[in-house]
Amino acid sequence: MQRIYDPQDLIEAELLVGMLASEGVDAHVVGGHLLGAIGELPACGLLGLLVVNEQAERARNLIAAYNTAQPLPGDEPDSFPGVLLC
Repeated sequence: MQRIYDPQDLIEAELLVGMLASEGVDAHVVGGHLLGAIGELPACGLLGLLVVNEQAERARNLIAAYNTAQPLPGDEPDSFPGVLLC
């Protein structure tokens, strides 16, 4: 298993696990159970996504593509140009 990504929070971690699963990549969140103790632990590096070695490069590429994705033209409302509201 390889740690391929450090999500910002548990929501991003779960979102990426679902996205990777939809692409056939089995990913696991590590460190989520430590977030309750964040007052006494360093805040960075607690969360991570793990995948098997054979899928690590593909998973990194999928996450990189996800992070660089841009909204399609016309998806944003006129009152908020350049902003995609979900």
